[in-house]
Amino acid sequence: MIAPLAGISSMATRALLAELSAAYTAVHGLETRFESVGGVDAARRVEAGEPFDLVVLADDAMQRLLAAGHLRAGSLRPIADSPMVIAAPQDAPHPSVDTADALREALTSARAIGYSTGPSGQALLKLLGDWGLRETLADRLRQSPAGVPVARMLAQGDVDLGFQQRSELQGHDGVAVLGPMPPGLEIVTRFTAGVAARCAEPATAQQVADDFASPRHDALRRRLGLSSPAA
Repeated sequence: MIAPLAGISSMATRALLAELSAAYTAVHGLETRFESVGGVDAARRVEAGEPFDLVVLADDAMQRLLAAGHLRAGSLRPIADSPMVIAAPQDAPHPSVDTADALREALTSARAIGYSTGPSGQALLKLLGDWGLRETLADRLRQSPAGVPVARMLAQGDVDLGFQQRSELQGHDGVAVLGPMPPGLEIVTRFTAGVAARCAEPATAQQVADDFASPRHDALRRRLGLSSPAA
């Protein structure tokens, strides 16, 4: 009998992987145990040679791990696209963010702005740079520590505007999701599963990754604020 597979992921896919793993176990009897941490920390641990079977991270991080030999060639499977959304504390004023001009106004009026350490946070910083607001807002930007959701900063009142993937912001007490990024400014992170180079059961782990990528899980993805990877 094959021992449970060990996986590591970033926080954005924690709920998805928990449900996918439970469903796979129910059908096939094989358990997969994912540890979900900050994406930067997860990548570092894979690079350091920790013995994982499966890795699920943002696609750009997975491509770097693949190029460095930490993932098996041909094993990568996209499992979800995750859009970034904008949120505010539940009991605070909720500014309009449905157009580029409205979002710019909300940003320049904010006392403090929370964003993540992951790829969505880097994309937000790039947008601020493109708008010429990076220096103007520098003393108001608050990057959440690795593994700490922006939702916690919002709920505690540490920031009055927060940006993170929908899957990490929706459903948190004290947080109101204002909406997605305005049309033309969408920030979407693709999450990909792959088999670690050190996996002792690569064929079995690949079957799990293939199952997780199946379109039959699309309803689950939508429920958790994710979507099926676009072609």
